[in-house]
Amino acid sequence: MRPNILYIHSHDTGRYIQPYGHPVPTPHLQRLAEEGIVFRQNYAMAPTCSASRAALLTGMAPHSAGMIGLAHRGFALHDIRQHLVHTLHDAGYTSALVGVQHVAAHDEMIGYHRVVLPRSQRTADLVAPAAVEYLQSAPTQPFFLSVGFFETHREFPEPGPDDDPRYLRPPDPLPDSPETRCDMAAFHASARILDEGMGRVFDALDETGLAENTLVICTTDHGLAFPGMKCTLTQHGLGTLLILRGPGGFTGGQVCDALVSHVDVFPTLCDLLEIAPPAWLQGHSLLPLVRDEANAINDEVFGEVTYHAAYEPQRAARTTRYSYIRRYDDRVRPVLPNCDDSPSKDLWLEAGWADHLMPSEELYDLAFDPQERRNLVDDPAMAPALAEMRRRLLRWMERTDDPLLQGEPVPAPSGAQINDPDGLSPREEPQVIP
Repeated sequence: MRPNILYIHSHDTGRYIQPYGHPVPTPHLQRLAEEGIVFRQNYAMAPTCSASRAALLTGMAPHSAGMIGLAHRGFALHDIRQHLVHTLHDAGYTSALVGVQHVAAHDEMIGYHRVVLPRSQRTADLVAPAAVEYLQSAPTQPFFLSVGFFETHREFPEPGPDDDPRYLRPPDPLPDSPETRCDMAAFHASARILDEGMGRVFDALDETGLAENTLVICTTDHGLAFPGMKCTLTQHGLGTLLILRGPGGFTGGQVCDALVSHVDVFPTLCDLLEIAPPAWLQGHSLLPLVRDEANAINDEVFGEVTYHAAYEPQRAARTTRYSYIRRYDDRVRPVLPNCDDSPSKDLWLEAGWADHLMPSEELYDLAFDPQERRNLVDDPAMAPALAEMRRRLLRWMERTDDPLLQGEPVPAPSGAQINDPDGLSPREEPQVIP
């Protein structure tokens, strides 16, 4: 029998969990890591919610799939049949959705055989028990179960006794201050709830005897909802946890340092299940890495933003050595609606963030600047590297028929909710956004 698949995922967690070395206790995820494989250099294809999930679930760039904005604001996939669940249905899988999905305006539009919870019920205290109940119901096998947690999305819960801000470190892009430490304490509280919820699902796999024949795919959509992270194309926005455990060699507490992308998950499943890969897939199977048949499957990975709350067209290419980011409009100041409101955002705004100038291009040497803070675009010594990264990005955009190549602004669907880039109010006319 083909293995069951548990796709279990969170909101806005990045890599800020225990298995990636961050001081955020997540013992259940740590156990999963010690039993499976941790991909240390996994990147989302977008630092925004729907676009990132669409890339993983269709196996192609968000703009190729049609998800250039947020599903609840009027954006949609070009073809719902390109969603992974339909390929699995054709291979004999039953399917169920519990909790968050965020690639369609309504859960029923996707085509799962069963939607266990209504869309409004998506927090861990509701999602985890529903997923456990599904696993205990002796579901028809093989099954594909998507379990989506709202955590660690804002608003965060109140910190508890184990989240003392006096002894916490804020995320890397932010200054160490009372405000950012308190904000991070609230993230800690949310991460703890997430870990406990995921742990209940992992325990149910063990208790029902399903664990041995279930591939667990555990990930998140993008980086944390802090300034300089979510909705940015550095590693703070695109760097995401990816832990796999189960059949196919995903065992043993291994760590993989190869450059991989969410877009590689769909091809991996086709390879593992011996399913003919759909023609639209753009990624590569992870199995050669797992089987020690290759040291790398990607020379480069890519990322993009088109719309989030507001229009902000950007593209990025990343190799093991360099990160390159390009903006495609004439805007020179931050698009504030694309950063979630928070105490950390308030701190940046009070320090003058709204007036900061943004470069049209960014180049970072990851060997010496892994935090991507020193832009080398104007350094003459980096001209060859800059030219090569520009070529890599352009080739990918041409290969994937990126709508930005037709000029911008990229049109949004009729009626889509788009914020003014200088304000907070949704507008109905995205074509007039500068």
